[in-house]
Amino acid sequence: MLLAWGHSHRTASDAELIRWGAPLSRVEGLVGPGEGPLTTIEVALLREGTSSQRKRIRVNGLPRRATGLVGLLRTVLFAPEEMLLIAGPPSLRRAALDQLAGQWTPTYLHDLAAYGRTLQHRNSLLRAIREEQAGRDELRFWDRAFLDSGAAIVTERARLLAALAEPLARAHAEIAPDEARAGRLALRYETNAAPLPGESARDALERRLAETADKEIWNGATLVGPHRDDLIFELGRRDLAGFASRGQQRTAILAFKLAELDLLAELDGAPPLLLLDDVFSELDPYRRSHLVRRIALLPQAFVTTTTLDDLDPELRDHATAWEVAPGMDEGDSDEGARLLGPGLAAEAR
Repeated sequence: MLLAWGHSHRTASDAELIRWGAPLSRVEGLVGPGEGPLTTIEVALLREGTSSQRKRIRVNGLPRRATGLVGLLRTVLFAPEEMLLIAGPPSLRRAALDQLAGQWTPTYLHDLAAYGRTLQHRNSLLRAIREEQAGRDELRFWDRAFLDSGAAIVTERARLLAALAEPLARAHAEIAPDEARAGRLALRYETNAAPLPGESARDALERRLAETADKEIWNGATLVGPHRDDLIFELGRRDLAGFASRGQQRTAILAFKLAELDLLAELDGAPPLLLLDDVFSELDPYRRSHLVRRIALLPQAFVTTTTLDDLDPELRDHATAWEVAPGMDEGDSDEGARLLGPGLAAEAR
């Protein structure tokens, strides 16, 4: 994830990615098709104090911002925390949707960053108005920027979900044909600024801002917009969070990840890199075997697990296994990594 996004999916603090007592952490990778030139990506985290650090990102030796990495290494991540994707908080679903949208449409992340900055300024101003330190007319400037970037996000999310509909239903039918015959797996976008007939996304947001103006000032926060929207997993038009078993939820999440793979592969015919972070222990044998079959079709995948016994024997037979442990072989140039066996990439830690 560091090479693809410039940050970890496990923590928001880069300092936690540097080994205790070490001055830096560095990851380098060669990215590209099987034939043709490769791109070198390097991410280095340098410790500057007890809790502060500096990040250096280079692509082919040239400095880049983290946003400059997007699209160079497309990834699909399947991690244990995503088992909460259906029943967990809306922020998890928004993050999953935003990450997919950012790889599908590069301009999406620029709109998302602009929206985040505008939202922060707007909330600060709303608190100042509540404390009678600013006037309502000062909101006009931030409202225009809020509407422009917010409408762009909502529009692109809707376009993405439309494109994802068939791959999602197809993947679900592969994994759970009996469930698929009983009802179609689908994603529904739930917004607090639903357009009325004839309204655009921008019109709807503008109307809702006007309707909630007094309440926003009272709360000192923006109460409508894509930062408060949600994504609902439905099976046969019923919300999975409300009735589905854990097995049904896992099936739907796995189908969502496989649909991500298919959708991103359609961009240029090149499958994204699949990252499976210790998820096999969460899946039953049937779902494990289906995932293994899909992994076998990919040019490369990385799998982490705390014990190799959690991996399907068929996968272990085709994988190159590395063991990583703190302090192991510290004099070795591999910095604690030891090759266990020969195919796909697997890792035991």
